[in-house]
Amino acid sequence: MNWGNKLLVTFIVFGGFMSFLVYKSVNTRFELVTKDYYKDELAYQQVIDGTKNANALSGKVVITKNEKNIVLQLPEDLKGKTISGNIWFYSAADENKDRKFELKTDADGKQLFEKSMFFPINYKIKIDWKANNQHYYTEKDFSNK
Repeated sequence: MNWGNKLLVTFIVFGGFMSFLVYKSVNTRFELVTKDYYKDELAYQQVIDGTKNANALSGKVVITKNEKNIVLQLPEDLKGKTISGNIWFYSAADENKDRKFELKTDADGKQLFEKSMFFPINYKIKIDWKANNQHYYTEKDFSNK
């Protein structure tokens, strides 16, 4: 094989490799944390204020699990108060595994979630709630493995 044929084979291999890389890059999935990240970033001051308010409570939000349920327990300060808000079980790996719920605690500030509704992965739980016109926000890491 002369040098011209070797050069031609080198260009063909290089072109094939570049075509493969273009194909892989076009078919690679990427996900943003949220689709409206710019709007969410503008409202981030609410998260800061809510976190400060949640840290000022006498207790912290506690998340535990047993054989059948995941249990969310709000601090003692909020027992008996009217609470509204949202809970987001956020999966950084796959948005299809995210779970969002409305916060519906009982009189003791407890809410149960069936463990079977969740994938056996690590979640970041984002809790955003209001009690007596006061905004609260907290994040917790949680493993459902």
